[in-house]
Amino acid sequence: MSLSKLSVSLLALAGSAIAGDLPSITAKGSKFFYPNGTQFFIKGVAYQQDVGQAGSTDSSTSTFIDPLSSEANCKRDVPLLKQLGTNVIRTYAIDPKADHSACMKLLNDAGIYVFSDLGEPSLSINRDTPAWNTELFDRYKAVVDEMSQYPNVIGYFAGNEVSNAKNNTGASAYVKAAVRDTKAYIKSKKYRWQGVGYAANDDVDIRAEIADYFNCGDQDEAIDFWGYNIYSWCGQSSMQKSGYDEQTTFFSNYSVPVFFAEYGCNLPSGAAARIFQETAALYSDEMTKVFSGGIVYMYFEEDNDYGLVKVNNGAVSKLKDFSALQTQVTKADPKGVDADDYKPTNKPASCPALTDDWQAINSLPPTPDASLCTCMQSSLSCVHADDLDTKDFGDIFGFICGKSPEVCAGINGDPSTGVYGAYSMCEDAAKLDYVLDAYYQSQKKASTACDFNGQAQVVSPKAASTCSAALASASAINKQAATATAPVGAGSTSGSKGAATSTNAAVAGRPVSHLLSMGEISVALYMGVAMLAGGAMIVL
Repeated sequence: MSLSKLSVSLLALAGSAIAGDLPSITAKGSKFFYPNGTQFFIKGVAYQQDVGQAGSTDSSTSTFIDPLSSEANCKRDVPLLKQLGTNVIRTYAIDPKADHSACMKLLNDAGIYVFSDLGEPSLSINRDTPAWNTELFDRYKAVVDEMSQYPNVIGYFAGNEVSNAKNNTGASAYVKAAVRDTKAYIKSKKYRWQGVGYAANDDVDIRAEIADYFNCGDQDEAIDFWGYNIYSWCGQSSMQKSGYDEQTTFFSNYSVPVFFAEYGCNLPSGAAARIFQETAALYSDEMTKVFSGGIVYMYFEEDNDYGLVKVNNGAVSKLKDFSALQTQVTKADPKGVDADDYKPTNKPASCPALTDDWQAINSLPPTPDASLCTCMQSSLSCVHADDLDTKDFGDIFGFICGKSPEVCAGINGDPSTGVYGAYSMCEDAAKLDYVLDAYYQSQKKASTACDFNGQAQVVSPKAASTCSAALASASAINKQAATATAPVGAGSTSGSKGAATSTNAAVAGRPVSHLLSMGEISVALYMGVAMLAGGAMIVL
C-alpha cells in the first residue's frame, strides 16, 4: 500500500480532522474499498432504540424511534461511538420524511458510515404471509431517495431474517425480488453505487441454501453484500468451538462482501460480562481474508441486555462492556489488499434445489407496478366499501378464495413453483377489489354477489384507454397462473453446492425473541384466513 493511500484512509477514519465529505465506499468482488483502493473493514455498532435483534419490536405498537432524526441525541452519542473506534452504524428503521442532515453530518465528521434497513416495524416483508407490493416498494424507494444524498451511506438491507427456519423459506423469493427492484431503482435514478443486501440468521437447516439463493443467478437480481447475524462465540471460546472456522471456510468462495450484520453473544452472564474475544478473531488474518468485519449488537441497553450504554432521562452512561469492546476494536489492525492488486476469482453460487428444507426457486415475484394496479381497480364493477376496515378483509378473502380458488390466482404467488398472479404485487385493498369483482363476474353479476353485508359496492368502470394493453397482458398471465405448475414463460432451478453442516455455529447466545409488528399481525390474520378453503362464511 502506498503512503498516499494509507494517509487518505487514516484521514477518513479521523473524520473530524478533515473538512468535507467522507469518501464513498464501493465493492469489488468480495471486498469493500475506499476510492483510493484501500480495503475497508467494518467496525460497526447497531444503533437504534427500542429494537430487538434482527429489528424486532414490541408488537403492541407500530411506531419506532428514528435514530438519525434527533440532532441532540446524535450530539450525545456520536462522540461515544467514535471512542469505541466505530466506523459504521446500522439502523433498523428510519423515517424517510424526517430531516437527517444534522445527524448524518455529525457521523460524517466522526468518520462513521451507515447501513440502513429499508423496512419499518409495520411495513416490511412478513415471513408468514410474504408479499412484495407497491406499498412496500414505495417505502423502500423513499428511504433510498432520502439516504442517497449522504456520501457516508454504504448500502441497505432489503430484509432481515425474513426466512429464519425451514418452514418459511418461500419468503426469500419476495426479499430477493425487493433486492432486484431496489438495485434497479438506484440505477434508474443514476445515484452513486450503494449496495443492497440481506441479513440472515444462523439457522443450521438453511444457512447454506439461503446464502446461495441470494447470491445465485442473474447478478442484477442478486445481493451486493451478505450480512450474517451470528451469536455463537460466547465469552471464552475459539474458532473451532464457535464454528467461526466453518463459516470462514464456507464463505471463502462467496462472490460478494460478507460481514457480521449482528454479533455479540451475552451468554452466560449478560452484557456486562462480554469480553469481545470474538472481535479479535474477526479482525485476525484468518478471518479478514473472507470477512469484511462486523457490527456489534447493540449500542443502547434494553430489556434483552445487550447494551454498551444506558440512557436515563436523556443522559447516557457507559456500561462495563463499553470498555471491553473499545479495547478490542482499537487494537484491531486488519490487513487488507489493494484494489489494484485484487483480482476477484470467486463466482456466484449455484441456486439451491427444492427440498423439504428449501422451498423457493429463482423465478421471482413481479416488480410492483402501481399504474397497473390503478388500471385494474378502475376497470372493476365491484369493489370494497369505502369505509371497510382492513381487519375485515380476511373474512371476504377467506370466503371467495375458499369457494372459488381460481378467482384468487391473479393475486396469489407460489415461490416453490415460481407462479405469480399479475396482481400479486398490488397492495391488499387492490387485491381485495380484484377478487370481489372476479367473484361478482363469476356469479353473472347477481345482485347479491356484490354486497357482503354492505362491505362491497357496485361501481361504474372508469379504466382509461391507455390501460387496455396492460390489462389484457395481466389477464393472460392470470389465466395461465390458475393452472400453471411452473413459472409462466420460463424458469428453472439449479443444483446446490456443498456447505458447512456442523451445529457448532448455531445461535448460542441469541434468545428467540422475534416479535410480530402490528402490520405483520394484521396481514397474517386476514391472509391466513384467505388460505383456508371454505373460510369464514359471509351472508351474501
